[in-house]
Amino acid sequence: MLNILWGVMMLIGIIWGAFHGRMAEVTEGALTGAKDAVSLCITMLGVMSVWTGLLEIAKKSGLIQSMTKGLAPFVNYMFPEIPKGHPVKEDISTNIIANILGLGWAATPAGLQAMKGLEELNPHPGTATKSMCTFLIINISSLQLIPINMIAYRSQYGSVNPAAVVGPALVATLITTLVGIIFARIMSRKEL
Repeated sequence: MLNILWGVMMLIGIIWGAFHGRMAEVTEGALTGAKDAVSLCITMLGVMSVWTGLLEIAKKSGLIQSMTKGLAPFVNYMFPEIPKGHPVKEDISTNIIANILGLGWAATPAGLQAMKGLEELNPHPGTATKSMCTFLIINISSLQLIPINMIAYRSQYGSVNPAAVVGPALVATLITTLVGIIFARIMSRKEL
């Protein structure tokens, strides 16, 4: 659906440009946009590689496992249906930790692994459980202490102070996470 929407918007823009005799500007915009997209992808690949690598080092050094123990009371409270000591709790914790550090790319593999583990525990495969919905809400709300992606984007586009978004991002993600957690707890009390 989104591909259709983007395709239609691009087609409308091209037709509008042709109708108004501005095809040179349309072509120039397409070429400039493609160049900027490639440049941004290269920059973001570097940022992603560094932070994903650091997360892997944190895993191998035991830091993630220590942080997982620190998150255990929260994870146990939010996911009471998951048996004690189940490996999916570590995947959930790793995803939460990566999101808190602003490492959305590094959080994705752990999130996928967590959903796979939650599906294995699912008594009705193919239907989302309360734990799956709760995890999805927490993952989407994504509390971030350091919004790495946004800082990288702002830096790429020449911001004087790329890190100026840290305070507002922290407040916004804190509010969305709290609202998400409250919503998840209220909904988990209801019979699905």
